[in-house]
Amino acid sequence: MILPVILCGGSGTRLWPMSRECYPKQFLQLGSEYTLLQETLLRLEPDSHQAALLICNEAHRFICAEQMRTIGYQAGGIILEPEGRNTAPAIALAALQARKNGEDPILLVLASDHFIGDITAFRHSIKQGLALANRGKLVTFGITPDCPHTGYGYIQCGAPIAHDPAGTLGAEVAAFIEKPDAEVAERYLKAGNYLWNSGLFLFKASDYLNELAKYRPDIVQACEQAMVAPQPDLDFIRVNREAFLAAPSESIDYAVMEHTRHAAVVPMNANWNDIGSFEALWQTLGKDSHNNAHIGNVTALNTRDNLVLAQERLVATVGVQDLVVVDTKDALLVAHRSQSQTIKTLVDELKSRALSEVTEHREVYRPWGKYDIVDRGERFLVKRITVRPGHSLSRQLHYHRAEHWVVVSGTAQVEIGEERRLLSEDQSVFIPATVVHRLSNPGKVDLQLIEVQSGSYLGEDDIVRFEDDYTRGTHDVR
Repeated sequence: MILPVILCGGSGTRLWPMSRECYPKQFLQLGSEYTLLQETLLRLEPDSHQAALLICNEAHRFICAEQMRTIGYQAGGIILEPEGRNTAPAIALAALQARKNGEDPILLVLASDHFIGDITAFRHSIKQGLALANRGKLVTFGITPDCPHTGYGYIQCGAPIAHDPAGTLGAEVAAFIEKPDAEVAERYLKAGNYLWNSGLFLFKASDYLNELAKYRPDIVQACEQAMVAPQPDLDFIRVNREAFLAAPSESIDYAVMEHTRHAAVVPMNANWNDIGSFEALWQTLGKDSHNNAHIGNVTALNTRDNLVLAQERLVATVGVQDLVVVDTKDALLVAHRSQSQTIKTLVDELKSRALSEVTEHREVYRPWGKYDIVDRGERFLVKRITVRPGHSLSRQLHYHRAEHWVVVSGTAQVEIGEERRLLSEDQSVFIPATVVHRLSNPGKVDLQLIEVQSGSYLGEDDIVRFEDDYTRGTHDVR
């Protein structure tokens, strides 16, 4: 059976302010009831695939696990990257993990943040690629182009690969080509033997490792050392940090696919989109009669060809065209649709100013639930906290702040020093600075409370943990 490998390490900065470093686009709902990661898992055929192996940044581990829990998906494991090292090392970790018991599965490498509109066509292309992977080919999937796109790399198709009863399986790869200019892209489209590079792959674990060892032995060696004694941690697989950070950062295209003699490409005509910009997102969404795409509470008058995303408030547009408007709880973006590819430059500018809105949303997810920063001032901060049933925050203390909790709904179990008590709706409690405390939800419904912090320093790093259900470190703010 095929072992899906889901790469969850992207940052999605071109979709800021919706997508941010601490909560990137693969975890967002973009016109669907499911997130992009959930959609990726749900489009797999359960009877012909093993449970997927996910690879994500350590900082996103609880988000990843929670999103699978909410759709009832049990992964085959979640490998944690201490830091991103691009796709070649990430896939090497997955291949080594897949072979740990002497098995040699075929890996289906998928991005967690792509849109696939035609699942039937997607699955058909996978079946074609499987026949080639079983012959020792390193298969990539090329998207049949419908326009001279300059934002994608291209694959030049070579000689067709032998027919089977169902017809041509694919083609040899003649060349991988970087993103072209408009004139060259137009020429590729007319030639008919060029496909967009999707970044999706299919191959045996051993075939990938053998080719990687041939062309980039330094990556293989670093990843092998990182996987010598991986540490299980709940549903997570922790690799050796120092060994993995010795791996050069390199994509699978540069490390292997552009060099190997065993590369093959299978066309995929599945209404694919990498959602690499707001323009790309606009293309995937349904439109109204004036070609506007809306998510959230939006009213449009005499406007056309716009993308408007309203996270919480009503957003109204009048007499505008070709705009991207993104309204989140703490940031508003207004841009021309033609400039959506340059938003990364804007994010770089905001990063240089060390603005927290670049990396974190106002609403922050934790393994026990989430909190929303409602208000803040020089010596106070107000949060709305939600704790899921049966979950607890760590037993902890703070040196610089006191906390006042008011229960809004549900039942709270509160530990303050040696004292333990239950609080119901409208009841409150005060926790002085330097006092060890813990908050739990013993009930069957979400616990919601308001937390008011006061003190000279209100940073999330003012925390000392003594006990934690999620094996977080003493000062791990996540």
